[in-house]
Amino acid sequence: MTIDVEVLDPRWLESLRTARSICRRAAQAAIDGGGKRLPDRVSIVVALDSDAAVRRLNRTYRGKDKPTNVLSFPGAEPFLGDIVLARQTVLREARDQGKRPAAHLTHLVMHGTLHLLGYDHERSERQARRMERLETRLLATMGIADPYA
Repeated sequence: MTIDVEVLDPRWLESLRTARSICRRAAQAAIDGGGKRLPDRVSIVVALDSDAAVRRLNRTYRGKDKPTNVLSFPGAEPFLGDIVLARQTVLREARDQGKRPAAHLTHLVMHGTLHLLGYDHERSERQARRMERLETRLLATMGIADPYA
């Protein structure tokens, strides 16, 4: 298993020095707990970028001209795909929701990784509840409170 973390906006490390290790741990926890059988040699890339960059991606691939917290782009095994996070949005959400930035980043990387594993909360309410329950359970194993509570 290879989890590459690319810091495309260096301000991530000014805001959260441990961002790389947070991303690796969160992605690994989602892969380990996601209930999907994977080959031993899979990889993902987590890209820590700016709101402007994520806005461009969101506009290009989803037709939404605004930044979002996390985007997932599935690949083909052994490359599971890319996860891209928007620094300003992630930090603003953490502040507005009264969450530690590290906990919020953990949740969003886990959420994005589960998308790469095939989970999709936009398919149905049932799928959304299933994904939320799994995220909550996995986050609890990392000492992080239910983000949906």
